[in-house]
Amino acid sequence: MQIAYSPCPNDTFVFHAWAHGLVPDAPPIEVTFADIDITNAMAERGEFDVLKVSYAVLPWVLDEYALLPCGGALGRGCGPLVLTRDALGPADLAGRTVAVPSERSTAYLLFRLWAARAVPGGVGRIVVLPFHDIMPAVRDGVVDAGLVIHEARFTYQRYGLHRLADMGESWELETGLAIPLGAIIARRDLGGTELRRLAAAARESVRYAWKNPEASRDYVAEHAQEMDPAVAERHIGLYVNEFTADLGEDGYAAVRGLLDRAAAEGIVPPTAPDALTFP
Repeated sequence: MQIAYSPCPNDTFVFHAWAHGLVPDAPPIEVTFADIDITNAMAERGEFDVLKVSYAVLPWVLDEYALLPCGGALGRGCGPLVLTRDALGPADLAGRTVAVPSERSTAYLLFRLWAARAVPGGVGRIVVLPFHDIMPAVRDGVVDAGLVIHEARFTYQRYGLHRLADMGESWELETGLAIPLGAIIARRDLGGTELRRLAAAARESVRYAWKNPEASRDYVAEHAQEMDPAVAERHIGLYVNEFTADLGEDGYAAVRGLLDRAAAEGIVPPTAPDALTFP
């Protein structure tokens, strides 16, 4: 089974057991590591059996892929941040250049929903950069602002940057919903039985990680790109939560709320009512 997910601590923590054959009856997987912009594009091209993607890309891929009800990243207090080198207000972003991790990312979708209300006249140019290059680009004046994800919310002060806005905070205040970030999807043509087997494997891998937190430590560190171990632990603690084991009603409501709101604004195509239903 070909699977692609990011080298970020939450993904390596979640999938460690499955990738290492520690989940009974789980199908064997061959892992490819890739940043979210790459996995989003893979999904749009129909590549790989299982992928970690942005929830924002779902309207373009749900014909071929089913959303698994586990393994992904949703939460509260974990949204993307808009960072600047100087202390600015939202109106100061008008006409400015903003770096984002992917134009199909949930971060960028949340940013667009926020900017439509908060930035009169709209921002200027959007530049896509790998997420680990965004803070240096803001610090060095290559771009005027950066939309950051993952552990950047714990480390941006090291770059001397200012937090202009928290997209997750804005989303939660406005909707009361959790913040949908990353989804696990699998090819529909695998069939219902295999899809349920994949979902069970992902869920058991999460549970194994929680029961045996030390087991994945080396795997997480190997792919964490020299990240401080304390930051990696905070990253996992924030992004691996009850929604990772099971989306549940609240998780599905958050995903549906995001996609419906974005469709109403003309940002993404409409998503059919039953498109998120798991086989």
